[in-house]
Amino acid sequence: MAMRFAPVIRFWCAAAALSALGGCDGAPSRNILGSYFPSWMVCALAGIALSLIARVILKASGLLEELPVPFVVMLAIACAGTFALWLLWLS
Repeated sequence: MAMRFAPVIRFWCAAAALSALGGCDGAPSRNILGSYFPSWMVCALAGIALSLIARVILKASGLLEELPVPFVVMLAIACAGTFALWLLWLS
């Protein structure tokens, strides 16, 4: 049995949902060589690059073998770099 709501309740729920969408201005994007890329993708690629650089440094220093789960550590470094760049660049 389907629940039916009063028209007044449906109206106010729809009004609340539509007012929440009023602040949407579009996705932040960057023009790179004539193509628009989402800013989150640029930040994610920079975070992955940071993670690869950190892996090379950890491998050269011998600390990579000491890490219990290197994949999780590299993932955390990539996420931290991505979020930090997002906050510094787009805030």
